Amino acid sequence: MTTATPTAASPTDGPADGPRRALVVMAHPDDIEFSCGGTVANLADDGWRVSFCLVTSGDKGSKDDTFLAWDLARVREAEQQAAAARLGVAECIFLRWPDGFVEDSAELRERIVRVIREQRPDLLITWDGYRGFNHRDHRTVGLVALDAAFPLARTPHYFPGHADAGLGWHRVNTVLLTGSREPDYFVDVGRQFDRKIEALLCHASQVQSTREELSERMRKRQAEAAAQGRIPWAEGFRRLTFGGTAAPTRAAALRAVAERAAAADDPEG
Repeated sequence: MTTATPTAASPTDGPADGPRRALVVMAHPDDIEFSCGGTVANLADDGWRVSFCLVTSGDKGSKDDTFLAWDLARVREAEQQAAAARLGVAECIFLRWPDGFVEDSAELRERIVRVIREQRPDLLITWDGYRGFNHRDHRTVGLVALDAAFPLARTPHYFPGHADAGLGWHRVNTVLLTGSREPDYFVDVGRQFDRKIEALLCHASQVQSTREELSERMRKRQAEAAAQGRIPWAEGFRRLTFGGTAAPTRAAALRAVAERAAAADDPEG
């Protein structure tokens, strides 16, 4: 596993020899739009199939104590669907863990591995769980999603029961961690600014600001990332890559052992 050197680029870098897929795994509705909505819109515009996976439905996200948790969750899921549609997202998956009580458990790891194996993304975007002080759900989801991508989803011996549903192991080669204190990868989202604001305003239960107030807030946040990435409007990430070489099959590994043994026994070698 390596981290990229500082760069200003698009996550579409690399050969485009087939359809690309991106999966964004976050804790709550509206997390994606605030942190990486412009990047998501860029991906969708560039022909990627983007899916969202929300671990909770944000059922604690209100100070109105007359709001039943389940009713709030339904409202926030509807808001997330509307925001995703503005960004060109293909699908929203809601895991419906209780808001504020997300644990780093085998159950959650299995569920996110299943989503990865179902969606088969080339790119995963999630929280930087190593950031430090942050919402507890954010930290936990980031760490679990990263574990799910490497090594769990790519190793068939983890959760082998998935094969009964026709799900094979899947290799995610690139992860972008949002919310990082040390971003090293910056995406130019200048053309998506208005669209990001429109998606954020879909979260009416959370965003009470006017369009102008929200725009000013987002301009300040993106300007900070842009100053680090030296481009006008940016969303910043910490980028991890895991390499693209497929794991050897058992037969290939045995052949390699036999070839090494034969070479060691060859006096002319």
